[in-house]
Amino acid sequence: MPDKIKGHVEGMMIHIPKGEIRLRDDRIKHTWNVEIKPFLLSKYPVTQEFYFAVTQQSPSFCKGEQHPVENVSWNDAVYFCNLLSRELELKEYYSISSDGKDVSCDLEANGYRLPTEAEWQYACIAGTTQVRYGEIDDIAWYKENSGDQTHEVGNKESNAWGLYDMLGNVWEWCWDVYDEKVYGSYRIFRGGGWCDPERGCLATNRRRGHPTFSIDDLGFRIAKSL
Repeated sequence: MPDKIKGHVEGMMIHIPKGEIRLRDDRIKHTWNVEIKPFLLSKYPVTQEFYFAVTQQSPSFCKGEQHPVENVSWNDAVYFCNLLSRELELKEYYSISSDGKDVSCDLEANGYRLPTEAEWQYACIAGTTQVRYGEIDDIAWYKENSGDQTHEVGNKESNAWGLYDMLGNVWEWCWDVYDEKVYGSYRIFRGGGWCDPERGCLATNRRRGHPTFSIDDLGFRIAKSL
């Protein structure tokens, strides 16, 4: 099984070049620049088939092996990354306390991880300055065309860097804390989902959830440092 998983992972990781991205938080009217180092990002959100191969669990409401896994919490996503790294004999990126409440990362580790929100947005716009990398119906499953469910990954157009479903289908967990002073441990998710209107599927949209929160339009994709 590890060889099969290794081949699957290696075949779906996209090299993202270095660069810079400008983020904004409309809630507090704040903008800031982030330098991006080269990294790898999966071309699709983690599918139900892939999630089951690593965890032996099937949490999704909308069933389908090639549909994105959903109904997974941030804690579930972090645990998946560590379990995948362990399976492939890589150094785990995250250290998780016994009660699961404290998670830290090892920046020198070669294991799999969640993207930061800056990496996610940078990869989503793929060298452009647009909030959407194509016409909404060409690139995303959203409220008007989803039929109230997820869809198989990769059936819409990719962005210029070969990444699919960055907008629509499912929101995607990122590493970052949203605003610790106001919301405590709440983490960021990005991208819009199958039940969101068109305005919800923008590269710049930021939402938040408790690390234990899960719902049927929220999944994740994996990254790896270089």
